[in-house]
Amino acid sequence: MTLKVSINHAYDGFSVQADFEAPDGVTVLFGRSGSGKTTVINAVAGLLRPDSGCIEIANRRVLDSKAGIFVPPHKRRIGYIFQEGRLFPHLTVKQNLQYGQRFVPSGVVCEDLDHVVDLLGIAHLLERQPVGLSGGEKQRVAIGRALLSGPELLLADEPLAALDETRKSEILPYFERLRSELSVPILYVSHSAAEVARLATTVVVLQDGRIARQGSAAEVLSDPTVMPTGVRAVGALLAATVKAHHADGLSELDVGGETLFLPKVSQSVGQSLRVRVPAQDVTLALTRPEGISALNIVPGVISQIRSGDGPGVMVSLETAAGMVLARVTRRSAGQLGLVEGMTCHAVIKTVAIAPEDVGGPAAGA
Repeated sequence: MTLKVSINHAYDGFSVQADFEAPDGVTVLFGRSGSGKTTVINAVAGLLRPDSGCIEIANRRVLDSKAGIFVPPHKRRIGYIFQEGRLFPHLTVKQNLQYGQRFVPSGVVCEDLDHVVDLLGIAHLLERQPVGLSGGEKQRVAIGRALLSGPELLLADEPLAALDETRKSEILPYFERLRSELSVPILYVSHSAAEVARLATTVVVLQDGRIARQGSAAEVLSDPTVMPTGVRAVGALLAATVKAHHADGLSELDVGGETLFLPKVSQSVGQSLRVRVPAQDVTLALTRPEGISALNIVPGVISQIRSGDGPGVMVSLETAAGMVLARVTRRSAGQLGLVEGMTCHAVIKTVAIAPEDVGGPAAGA
């Protein structure tokens, strides 16, 4: 299923112009607060009627300003997951889930309640009231309710924004399972590079109400020229396979034939995953360093050196593991004599890669 969006909408002193297609999987609208992300997702949901444009969901036109078409929200077959769970406080978890089933159109086959409960790990919550749930538990129930409405598309508007880091790490794996195990595509709003790296199959970058870039997570996250949340969010996205778990708490990964050690990951030996390596956590050496504490040393060839307005430069290094990025100072680059085509080594601290930067694989990663 493909979502097609082409809209124009103006506010006082600000306007949004968005034109993109979202294929199957998780498409992330990525940008700073105020960039127009919520305008776009609310237009898709039918909660906002844009000044002009056209929106198609599964080849069904739900908006066409020229033809006078505007399908109301409850007829668009969309499941919407908000920042807060928005559960009915007087209903149990099971009743909240069953409420979603009331909106399944006649003749439409939707997800089975037991399957959704198992998928989201909420069987032990079914008889509880929302008031007794944690923020992460409420969001899992909200996801389940949206799935059980028989949607053709799921919308998630910064669903982790109201959660602390612990609750975020609890919810992210469930979104990964939705992406991998269900056929319902997801349009997901975020300003977090870590969420993009974990979840996205496609990324649409919004800046000042305009689309600055669209592509895979690996392409977008490695491009500092369109990084809406700042250069510190720039990093490489590497495809890896778990090779071994060691008794000292480290996991050994195979990354294109190179070895990468991380704090123990949850995936089993042989499973695939992808790892975000922030550019600010990579240092460069002209020769393979010895007598240092860093375990991850990856050789490569400099393919590009980009300078910004500040004291730093971004170095792109082509390696067997994939493209690795390093953010170093101009002074360091000058002292090392870094030039494109030069061979050098990327040094990555094992503990610099946080758990939220490690997730399951996705097509287009």
